[in-house]
Amino acid sequence: MTKDVVALTKKMPDPLSVIAGLLSGGPDTLVGAEEDGALVRLHDEQGRPLLSVEAPLLVQVRGEARRLLGADEPEVPYWWTEARATTGVREAEALAGTFAARVATLVGGTAWPPEAASSLAVVNTEGMTAVPVPAAAQPAVDVLTDKVAVVIQDRPVVAMTAWLADTFRAAAEAELGLQIVTPAGTRLSPAVRGALPGWPSRWVVQDEGCGYYDGLSGAVLTWANGAFVTVGSPEATPEDPRTPVAESFTHEIADSGERQLAISFRCVHPADDRLVLGGALEAVWREITGEPPAGWGTEEPANLPWSLRQVTDVAFERAPAPTWLVVVGTPERPALATVRVSRTKGGVEEDVTLAFGYGPGETVPTDASIMRAAEILATRHDLQSMLVQVRRARRDLAVPPRFEGPGVPYAFVLGAEEVRTMPGDRARRTPLRQKPRELGPKTRPALYYPFPGNPSDLSGWKDFEELMRHLKG
Repeated sequence: MTKDVVALTKKMPDPLSVIAGLLSGGPDTLVGAEEDGALVRLHDEQGRPLLSVEAPLLVQVRGEARRLLGADEPEVPYWWTEARATTGVREAEALAGTFAARVATLVGGTAWPPEAASSLAVVNTEGMTAVPVPAAAQPAVDVLTDKVAVVIQDRPVVAMTAWLADTFRAAAEAELGLQIVTPAGTRLSPAVRGALPGWPSRWVVQDEGCGYYDGLSGAVLTWANGAFVTVGSPEATPEDPRTPVAESFTHEIADSGERQLAISFRCVHPADDRLVLGGALEAVWREITGEPPAGWGTEEPANLPWSLRQVTDVAFERAPAPTWLVVVGTPERPALATVRVSRTKGGVEEDVTLAFGYGPGETVPTDASIMRAAEILATRHDLQSMLVQVRRARRDLAVPPRFEGPGVPYAFVLGAEEVRTMPGDRARRTPLRQKPRELGPKTRPALYYPFPGNPSDLSGWKDFEELMRHLKG
């Protein structure tokens, strides 16, 4: 299993402290730099990596270390330096821990996890050998087969770190699935959950009872032919391919009173050099919480204070390639969004998936607040469509390896241009019991379709499917 360690320091680790940390394996350990110095590695005598260290990241967003590591963090801004020990080396975890401990000691700070960074002593690396290429070519990959890349993560929350983002891209380019293996207590960041493609990619959870199960479906898994696959049930037939579900997945699923408000929408803007991106997301965020997002980044932790101009600049610099962003709220009001900006024939598209967390006794925003947010998107931000759901799910938004239940539709919004292009009165005359409400100018309105939004009643999905079939004709 690879082992991640993180040094959290008030000062940027200088070259001296980094070198001292890298010499945790002794002065004879080989050191090399890659990706223009953004990645530094300790190598064994055969040139294979033992320890990979990312360039320090300046975190200017409060709460990220607590959200992702469960760790106390210095006052912002602080530096986040992450190292990853390579699979198959017995002493690699100690090597990574000593690196983080030395960096934290020399420049002042703490290391996570504390137990992994308890020693400053030199680790004996004599005779160490690392995994062979190609698995070692990606620091985050632990097992590589002709079907999948397997990443083993032992963290409180699996986040979309620079390591993991690179692995997602590499697996996609190689046409491989990505399987993330974690202990039972680990959760996924919504950013990782949303990025997991379909089969054979999956979240694999270690379990004392059944061995392994899928953290999103509960299906019991086994390793076969180079990938984790579902275990067939003795009662399975070709017509009914059943698979057993892990008991851990359905354990303790009583309603805790926590809720999530999930909003997904797409805006399609005319391509224009004066276009400012991120305004649609900020408008919804302000309407729901009364404040703008706290921070954003192209990976987790989100390290930059929220800025429309910086978001726009990054997207324009990367165009015509798409840009993926993660946006976070404050610890007091958990919220997280992922944004994908892409250039299409229709213009510049912003695809946003956003969630807000609420604890027992906290009130989920009312229909009026959501309607105001939808109207702002429809009249000012080129809204194409929007779906709002309410879920019984964790306030902190992390995805646990157990059943939480699906969201239920609260509202659907069709943008003004989509309403205009619908033939006749199709958009207004629907099979729903309630008539749609007009948003914006009467001459060119968007339409808001309300649903009951009761998390205990899944029948709203039947109404939603009826509406979709009707609108598609």
